[in-house]
Amino acid sequence: MRKRTHPKGGNARPVRLLGDPVLRTECDPVRTFDASLERLVDDMFVTMYEEDGAGLAANQIGVGLRLFVYDCEDDRGRRNIGHVANPVLVAADGEQLIESEGCLSVPGMRFETPRYAHAVVEGVDMKGKPVRVEGTGYFARCLQHECGHLDGGVYIDVLSGDARREAMRAIRALQR
Repeated sequence: MRKRTHPKGGNARPVRLLGDPVLRTECDPVRTFDASLERLVDDMFVTMYEEDGAGLAANQIGVGLRLFVYDCEDDRGRRNIGHVANPVLVAADGEQLIESEGCLSVPGMRFETPRYAHAVVEGVDMKGKPVRVEGTGYFARCLQHECGHLDGGVYIDVLSGDARREAMRAIRALQR
């Protein structure tokens, strides 16, 4: 796969790792739609691409705002690229699929994670204009994952049973 780049530039920022309190804190709404927000979106895209991610929430780079960026394919192979400020997950439905999922804030680990096959997110863009993003397949997974971050969660929170025990053992082993 060719290296993805952000045409507007921006600066990569360090990704916060599991254990950083910012990842467990609910994010504040975006209230100011100005050039600094545009720079933040640019920086988030650059960071996501450098880390080879499909999505990135603002708190993953230490900014406690309800904002995420994404670049991932849906179940029809269509590439979806964009950002959403103040997102609300208004639908997560359809078949529940259990597939391997990872997170830039939990590097090197992937776990079988249940997510719905369809998701709809509503919010605004960096100019404050309403947006509605609908995704299926991997893109639906991405939308659910990023909205979870903004509520102070990480993907291991949706695991249960053996998958959760395996994840917790692996994370504890890394922390030794």
